Parts: sequence; structure tokens; C-alpha cells
Amino acid sequence: MQIENFKIFADLVETKSFSKSAKINGITQSAVSQQARAMERHFKTLLIDRSQKQFQLTREGQRVYDASKEMLHQYEKLLSELQEMKKVISGTIRISTIYSIGLHELPPYIKRFLQDFPSVNVRVEYRRSNLVYEDILHNSVDFGLVAFPVKVRQIEAVAFRNDRLVLITHPSHALAKNTFIDPSELVGQKFIGFDPDIPTRKAVDQIFRDHKLEIEPVMEFDNIETVKRAVEIDHGIAIVPHATVHQEERVGSLAVIPFHGKEFSRPLAILHRKGRVLTPAMKKFIDILSMDLSTKPPETT
Repeated sequence: MQIENFKIFADLVETKSFSKSAKINGITQSAVSQQARAMERHFKTLLIDRSQKQFQLTREGQRVYDASKEMLHQYEKLLSELQEMKKVISGTIRISTIYSIGLHELPPYIKRFLQDFPSVNVRVEYRRSNLVYEDILHNSVDFGLVAFPVKVRQIEAVAFRNDRLVLITHPSHALAKNTFIDPSELVGQKFIGFDPDIPTRKAVDQIFRDHKLEIEPVMEFDNIETVKRAVEIDHGIAIVPHATVHQEERVGSLAVIPFHGKEFSRPLAILHRKGRVLTPAMKKFIDILSMDLSTKPPETT
């Protein structure tokens, strides 16, 4: 048995899916099935209970999984320690991020990281928030980036930065002339929101509840870009993260209005699996994300 066999098996157990395990390891679904059967032949015992409709391990399979995790942890720890001894910063970092962070918050940090550590390959996938958590739990990626992080027992959340929520309108909208806006002024306006399961939408709904406002969206979208486009053609107003509208604010295609008095913040977090061994490259990546690049961000192309 090679270490790759144990990793494929561990991924299979954690995802409960032959296709997902295959994708994580860059092999075919058939190859995952063959690896599982090869392990059963090697240990001379059934590891997967195939009489069940849902994926389920036998008692022996659970023991092999537990041992696999122990071996993989020690192996990853050894690799990380050797890289640190040799002062090597290389490898691949896989990131799963929600669209708003990936498109508007992450690029200057990625550029700074690659400037400092050109031997590291960074791969970014854009996902809905719930799928970012799923990617972390299934070990499909190394890091996840989300807004309004929720506590999950197997996931470590590291504060990334705070953004603020602002109102956006068409430049000719009646509210566009305001220097500041009070939530009560949104009553009766055509409001464009995110889909109900998106964390920023939940935060906006909470703002309305806190101010005892009854505001129902006339449109709902699953990503920030569509929300902005709808406001740009004057279909309504919206509350969005300020970092996502810097470009539109600069060129004047949207009016951006902060809230009066209380600032509504949007916390961002870096997620990784608890107990995961972080390579030197991963540690440096967290260090870069912890830097304040807002005062003088790197130039982007």
C-alpha cells in the first residue's frame, strides 16, 4: 500500500462519493472504486458495506479510515517540517471562495503573494457560501473564503478583514443625492436583494428586523455582479459590500451611499480544516491575507 491509496480512501469516506473523491485526486471514478477493492483485498476484509443504499463503512473500514487519517497527518507533518528545514516555499494552494471576495477582495492579495513566492501555484474556485464549507469538510481545497462565518466543529475560521455594507442606487435616483442614508428611508423603494440563503442577504434582513422595517425585495439574485447590473439599469436599489463597487463608484455608474450613524460591517474569514497540517506556503498565504493592503494595494492588471 502506498500513501496515495490511503488518501484516496480517506477522501472517499469523507465525501461519501466516488465521483468527488475522483475529482479531488485527479483520477477516474472507476479508479477510486478499484483502489477501494484493492485495499479490501490487501487487508482481506470488507471495508465498505455495499448492502446499504447510502455510503457506509464496515467496522473494519472505520478502523482503516482512522488509521489512514493518522498516517496522512504524520506524512503531511513530515513534508511540512522538511520544507521548513530547507526553507522551501513551493507547492499548490487550492482556494474555494464566494464570488464577491474572489472577484473584489482577493486579487491584490494573490498578486502580492505571487510576487513574494513565485514558486507557489494558486488555484481559485468560485462557489456559493454553503459549498465553500463543503469543500473544506471534504478536503477538496486548502482554504475557503467566506463572509459572515458560521461556527462549524471541524472548521477553523481565521478573521480576514471587515468590509462595510453600503446602499447603491442609479446615479439619477432620488436617494443618490444623499450624503448618508438611514435604513428607514428605504421603505417603499424597489429593493433588489441576494437570494435568501446567502449570508449577506441574511445580514441585510437582520438590519431590517432590527429597525422594524418591512421591506421585501422585488428581485433576488445569487451573485453580486447581477445585483449591480440591475441597479445600474435603475431596476431598484440594493445594499452591497463596499469593496465590490469601487470600480462603479469611480466611473460614476453607481451612486454609493454610506449609512448614517451605525456602520454595518461584513466580517470575512479564512477557513481551513481543523487539525490540518499547514505547509510553509499555506502559512505565508495566511500571513499575506492578514496584511492591510487597503492603504496602498498592489497595482492590478
